[in-house]
Amino acid sequence: MKRATLWPDHLLPAHHVPPPWPGRAVRLDGTVTYVRDTPATAPGAEPGLYVHGLGGSSQNWTDLAGLLADRLDGQAIDLPGFGRSEPGRRYTIPTFAERVVRWIEHSDRGPVHLFGNSLGGAISVQVAASRPDLVRTLTLISPALPFLDFRRSLQGRMLPLLAIPRGERLAAWRLAQLAPEVTAQQVMEACVADLSRICDQRRQEAVEEIRIRYEAAHYAAAYVRTFRGLVSSFLRSYLPGSGSLWRLAATVRAPTLVVGGRQDRLVDVRVAPQAARVIPDSRLLMLDGVGHVAQLEVPRTVARAVVGLLAETGESARGHDMAG
Repeated sequence: MKRATLWPDHLLPAHHVPPPWPGRAVRLDGTVTYVRDTPATAPGAEPGLYVHGLGGSSQNWTDLAGLLADRLDGQAIDLPGFGRSEPGRRYTIPTFAERVVRWIEHSDRGPVHLFGNSLGGAISVQVAASRPDLVRTLTLISPALPFLDFRRSLQGRMLPLLAIPRGERLAAWRLAQLAPEVTAQQVMEACVADLSRICDQRRQEAVEEIRIRYEAAHYAAAYVRTFRGLVSSFLRSYLPGSGSLWRLAATVRAPTLVVGGRQDRLVDVRVAPQAARVIPDSRLLMLDGVGHVAQLEVPRTVARAVVGLLAETGESARGHDMAG
């Protein structure tokens, strides 16, 4: 593990708040996966793929994907049951990872620079470990890798739902009681340390995303079942066997950037440094005063670290080619 290198800020694109990138519905293995494209703005850009967290969507990557568009031809997917993608049959880390692998294969863009936030980070670790041929570099932002002290997460409040038969019905009822504006505010308060960093445009987009969730009859079940699958993966990781996400992380060979916020209220703040220690070729960036979604809260800082990773690994690859 080493410290992340930050690319000079003035070499990034000028400050800009783009609208959500255009999306399209793609039928993959019989169900619709929704994908947003952030087209490259410079020749020679390499493929990038962004995977959101629990309750999130492809819109969580709007700013970061835009800042990296001169280097990465970006795609962000909505996981099954989230955003505008159709629901899936199962909501486990391996099932989501299989969908990401299938998307990379279907789009014929691999290997990709793979990004994952929270749940998407756990999924991305599974993809990088099981299919190293599909991953050039790995960027994990507050990855939801296993920890057992749920007092260190606001989502620990949801644990009783898992013990209630058909807890998703209770979750759906609870969602229906709240106005979209209230839900969006609660989500941002849980995920973001400094709300002044979120502009009015992004706040309004978050409200519209919540409205879409309310219209999707499957959303509450997808959320609760995914949370159940995530908790199950946490518990399995501390038992003997091959299903441990920590053991998988130790097998990742892709150059990796791990970003954590010291004010993260959803994932134990000790997880990001532990991930960087476990993954062999890793760089760590811990951010003071930042919460669970650094790519939304401080996208330029995250972009600087990503470009630092890309520059370092690109130079390494060129040096290897020259030596060969």
